[in-house]
Amino acid sequence: MAAELINVEVAYARLDQQVIVAVSVPAETSAEQAILASGILERFPEIDLSQQKVGIFSQICTLQKILNNGDRIEIYRPLLQDPMTARRNRLQK
Repeated sequence: MAAELINVEVAYARLDQQVIVAVSVPAETSAEQAILASGILERFPEIDLSQQKVGIFSQICTLQKILNNGDRIEIYRPLLQDPMTARRNRLQK
């Protein structure tokens, strides 16, 4: 009997490009397994899962998080500037 498949998306955005990859994976797949299955790490070699946070619909999660059908795994880039500093700089202008 074939394993039940779920459909998820893996999203990554750079300043110049945003990519969302749809992938079907077996139920009980982790976020890390889905990221690997999506091929996004080959497309964007700068991604370092040991350093970058991931989340599902803007909620930070671990790479071991088991996915549900329809989840969107987001790989977050490091911040270029602290949000509080950016806000302060905008107010000073």
